[in-house]
Amino acid sequence: MANITAAEVNNLRKMTGAGMMDCKKALIESDGDVEKAIDILRKKGQKIAAKRADKSASEGVVLAASNDAGNFAAVVMVNCETDFVAKNSDFVDFTKSILNLAIAKAPKSADELLALDLNGRTVEENLSDQMGKIGESIKLGGYDFIEAPMASAYNHQGNRLSTVLGMNVAEGEIIAQVGHELAMQVAAMNPVAVDKDDVAQSVIDKEIEIGKEQAREQGKPEEMLEKIAMGKLNKFLKDNTLLNQVFVRDGKKIVRDYLKETNSELTVTGFKRQMLGA
Repeated sequence: MANITAAEVNNLRKMTGAGMMDCKKALIESDGDVEKAIDILRKKGQKIAAKRADKSASEGVVLAASNDAGNFAAVVMVNCETDFVAKNSDFVDFTKSILNLAIAKAPKSADELLALDLNGRTVEENLSDQMGKIGESIKLGGYDFIEAPMASAYNHQGNRLSTVLGMNVAEGEIIAQVGHELAMQVAAMNPVAVDKDDVAQSVIDKEIEIGKEQAREQGKPEEMLEKIAMGKLNKFLKDNTLLNQVFVRDGKKIVRDYLKETNSELTVTGFKRQMLGA
């Protein structure tokens, strides 16, 4: 059995909002595995905070932008150790320089981005230079991109959360505005996929398992567990897939309906979301 420390229990409590004793029991049951402990808390019906076990204390800057043609958008995260550095204008400008390079060159992976030339040195070498200059660990924390007829980008205030989103129709200012609004929706609502059919089977299997365990904890008969779990899964898919979510700018309609009202052929082709600590 893992030796569970008070710090580990407190960390799980901060992640989930569950009670200290519940967190300790979950960590003991999971042998110290935080991700499994969160699942255990959920199965026991705990109302946990909307945070995940892979959260970290990393600071940094997250920025996104689209190219002039509007068919490519990228989001870049550069991590540092302290909030003081993250808020420094030079560090923000350094992150912008990497993002601008990504927009100009459209690399297809983080490794490709790290190998690109930035002011006569690779991006990776520039990151090392910053580390020596600042005295903190500096790294490329993330890179994602979207290629689509219409590619939009959104930066949330504070440089800690950014999104990019693609749509299948490019014409007109109205479409561009819709793209911006839906990139904001992704930032606010954190969907797991564009539509129900896009959700990974592993996520579906986990939600069914959790739904069954919740129903079992509530004393529901075994023959009812599958039906109850499927109901919970349908609710999860509605709340966590972009096209089926309630549109945050108009709570009377879902995103899919908002798109169809704008253009009967309009839909979302994909999105990416990066947030510090997520």
